[in-house]
Amino acid sequence: MALNNTYDARLQQETAVGAGVQLLLLALLGTAIGMGPAGWLTGLAFAFATWAVLARALHRSPLRSFGPANRVTLGRATLVGGVTALVADSFESAPPVALLVGLTAVALLLDGVDGKVARRTGTSTALGARFDMEVDAFLILVLSVYVATQLGPWVLLIGGMRYAFVAAARLAPWLNAPLPPSFARKTVAAVQGICLLLAGAELLPRLANLAVVLLALGSLVWSFGRDVRWLWRASRTAAEPAAGVNVLELAAR
Repeated sequence: MALNNTYDARLQQETAVGAGVQLLLLALLGTAIGMGPAGWLTGLAFAFATWAVLARALHRSPLRSFGPANRVTLGRATLVGGVTALVADSFESAPPVALLVGLTAVALLLDGVDGKVARRTGTSTALGARFDMEVDAFLILVLSVYVATQLGPWVLLIGGMRYAFVAAARLAPWLNAPLPPSFARKTVAAVQGICLLLAGAELLPRLANLAVVLLALGSLVWSFGRDVRWLWRASRTAAEPAAGVNVLELAAR
């Protein structure tokens, strides 16, 4: 028991350090751009929520070491917190586009690093994969909020689709079944961040940005639709043998 408590304390220290780095980044951003209340409050809320959720998940997990891959993901989460604060602040004042794009670009580039580190060090875990996925999903949501201010609220469909899927799975449990690995799914997920970053950078004409984001949304709808169709068919296939057994049991009686 004492050994488990020692491991748990070390894991909680890792999350506390991550929260501290997040606060340091917010302080640097606030000093550099004179961030307003919206940016500060949103950034602080993100830092606290990340620390609380991750600390609880680690406490309930069998992990004995945080691991290098999770440290990379925690670094990405810190950058996402900075992006979140900048996007919130953009509703009060003109956003520092170069800074926002820079933080986002680094976060997106690191997206492929944590997975490679986990595989090479043999530290892949379900918690690490979930942590990575949630950071990715939230970054896409924040970017869609930012781009929506330029192109319209329909862009929020990109950031909200994954959360809508999770909500739907509560009503339709068959959506929770594991999906087979798919290179196409990973590619579509990566495209979302790239397209939203390109549109948010405002380097292209408005019509070009519109086309880029529509392409991202269309590919995402296709990907989710394909997965939902696969899950539906899998649930029907799994239900058929069970129904057959019930019929035989009733006949025997």
